[in-house]
Amino acid sequence: MQFDDAQLVSRCLEGDTSAYGTLVKRYQGAVYGTAYFYAGRYGAAEDIAQDAFMAAYQNLRWLQDPSRFGPWLKSIACRTAANWLRRHGKRLNSETPLPFRRTISIEDARESPRGTLERGERYERVQMAIDSLPERYRLPVVLRYLQELSYDEIADFTGESRDEVRGVLHRAGRQLRELLADMDESEGSAKWHPARK
Repeated sequence: MQFDDAQLVSRCLEGDTSAYGTLVKRYQGAVYGTAYFYAGRYGAAEDIAQDAFMAAYQNLRWLQDPSRFGPWLKSIACRTAANWLRRHGKRLNSETPLPFRRTISIEDARESPRGTLERGERYERVQMAIDSLPERYRLPVVLRYLQELSYDEIADFTGESRDEVRGVLHRAGRQLRELLADMDESEGSAKWHPARK
């Protein structure tokens, strides 16, 4: 039997720690994605996510609407990340680039050096395009494409409807395609030089 968030919160408050474990499993991707969005480092994101889940557990009795556990947890994750940034002398604003770490894959090892370089250049263009998105679009893009969360999981976490999440991601996708096309166009014109007579 699958319990909804409100039922799991109620069971937690009655002393069932396994119910909180279920909530952690349900939201760990979203909380980690949010932490990574702010911190930009995997180790720091793990620490922030752990602290956020601990803070939520300790303050669970103050949650007024247990059916809104996801959005409440999101606010705790954001606050925890902001506190982490302050402690480390950093700040996040709309100008802060999203730090995606590129891992070397088996495909990279099999490619020629030129192919690997071209793949790296494509990766850099995608990262720059994501960094150029309005802040409203950036976290949903991270949750969807880095954490591979479903529309429903993102909606549960952000408190928006599934249709709102789908709309935001659709608009973000359109902007990403336009940004990448503009980058390709400007890169192409920078490389192309007419032959001099």
